[in-house]
Amino acid sequence: MTGNRSIAFFEEQFRRQPTDAALKLNPFEEMALPYLRGDILDFGCGLGNLAFAAARQGCKVTALDGSPAAIRHVKARASAEAVTVSASLTDLRNYPLSEKYDCIVCIGLLMFFDCPMASKVLSQLQAHVRPGGLAVINVLVQGTTYMDMFDPSSHCLFTPSEVQQRFVHWNMERFEINEFDAPEYTLKRFVTLIARKPNVG
Repeated sequence: MTGNRSIAFFEEQFRRQPTDAALKLNPFEEMALPYLRGDILDFGCGLGNLAFAAARQGCKVTALDGSPAAIRHVKARASAEAVTVSASLTDLRNYPLSEKYDCIVCIGLLMFFDCPMASKVLSQLQAHVRPGGLAVINVLVQGTTYMDMFDPSSHCLFTPSEVQQRFVHWNMERFEINEFDAPEYTLKRFVTLIARKPNVG
């Protein structure tokens, strides 16, 4: 994943020596963690904070990201801590999922794709959750006015109802809209949902 302003924005952040604050779970990861069990896919893992927290509570975690710096950090940390986190560098826009998972987590990623790609990736993630498993989705939505991290030609802000509608046939465990102040009097508006895929048969 190259040549994209959003990717460059995060790659620069991940190249810095992580601070203690950078290695803490953010509020959305804290919300997700109690729900995580079994085989987990962390799709867009960043520095892997949630992946390691899940592994420490017994999960087997596959962590994917498009940032070389982030994946180097996750691999080094996994080796040092001897936990079951497997990390791979990949283009998240075009990654062909082949396995199914008890839980797929995608926090703070989909808004960095154009809307057709964001919709396609979300559908793929949903398809690879096992029946009875969970999807954890967190994304910036319309109402967000902080745009500095977005590539002008490649981003997407869903409406909250669009995100919810994509899971209309799932069992909604949690759905929240949160707003945070951002630089220069702007706003970040997030939707976070945790939804359980219906069992079939």
